[in-house]
Amino acid sequence: MTASISHKPEGYVCPFCCVWGIERPNQGTKERDIIYQNEKVTAFIASKWWPNNKGHVLVVPNQHFENIFDLPADYAGEIHRAAQLTAFAMKSTYGCEGISTRQHNEPAGNQDVWHYHLHVYPRYVNDQLYLSKGSPSDPDERAFYADKLRSWIKNVFAS
Repeated sequence: MTASISHKPEGYVCPFCCVWGIERPNQGTKERDIIYQNEKVTAFIASKWWPNNKGHVLVVPNQHFENIFDLPADYAGEIHRAAQLTAFAMKSTYGCEGISTRQHNEPAGNQDVWHYHLHVYPRYVNDQLYLSKGSPSDPDERAFYADKLRSWIKNVFAS
């Protein structure tokens, strides 16, 4: 297997690397949006929301990998472990009726951020997730959802 060809535009500044200050400071995601982090991955409340699925989470590797073709298996395992933890936290704190995960690769796969990331959405009957478009979320509202998930996760690890 070989790494993929990079599709990021010239001069691209990775917004996810900005979360940790690897590149310039991030204008979207804030440290208080982070719900879980370990040496390989970070999970945080997304700064773009779908109308009926507020509080969705992105799980990203802490190291920059453009897409699934570049992602080492040990990072993939950690990403899915964090996604599962997030799913349990959402079911418990949001009262959602289901969970969807979504991940895109390369231009034909609708990838538009050139750092691997996995979306974890809370789902509700007739929420029309795939029929609506996302829009920027309010930082204070993100903090509300982040606090719920972070508290649940801390309680799990404290047990």
